[in-house]
Amino acid sequence: MSGLFPPLPPEEPPPRPRRHGVGRLLAPIFVAGTVLLKLAGSLKFLGIFLAVGGYALIWGWRFGVGFVLLILVHELGHYVEARRQGLHPQLPVFIPFLGAYVALKDKPFDPWGNALVSAAGPFAGGVAALACLVYGQATGSGLLKALAYMGFFLNLFNLLPIGFLDGGHLLRSWRVLRAGGGRTSPAEARRLAGVVGAYSIALAAALALGMFVSHVPQNRL
Repeated sequence: MSGLFPPLPPEEPPPRPRRHGVGRLLAPIFVAGTVLLKLAGSLKFLGIFLAVGGYALIWGWRFGVGFVLLILVHELGHYVEARRQGLHPQLPVFIPFLGAYVALKDKPFDPWGNALVSAAGPFAGGVAALACLVYGQATGSGLLKALAYMGFFLNLFNLLPIGFLDGGHLLRSWRVLRAGGGRTSPAEARRLAGVVGAYSIALAAALALGMFVSHVPQNRL
């Protein structure tokens, strides 16, 4: 009988702890959320992502993204015009299912400047809807035609003479200018009132025409 002992089997490494599936799923979501926070720069601006998700649940993600982009162009029209006047507007704030707004702080009321800022949103939104219509007609895209119709409707609705809408702000400016108020002479103020009135009517007519052209008849089941 030999005095040699058989070699011991090699020791197996200790088992590695398994990563929980939920943790692996949440990690990239956390990273993506951090990136979005840095890009947005504000928790209020993140409402745009909530708006996309909300509209996507109703009409699908492609229409939801397009619809929110149309709203964004509308609000950027207000933002750019306000910056052009030397004002300090905030970035657009989105409220899902209600729309969006651009806030102006510490701005003295100037009827002519207020009219320009108010009209810039429907004008920019109308141009964006027109781009959807032209490209949709060229490519035969029903999605773009539907977005064009919704864009024209959205901006025409905003021209209604109701206080919190763009049309309400335009009406207020028109009344002040018509009464001879503002930072100009009474005669110049009344002339500007005519410009505001004529421009508002012409813009509303153009948006209504866009709705008529982009309308796609729907057959009831």
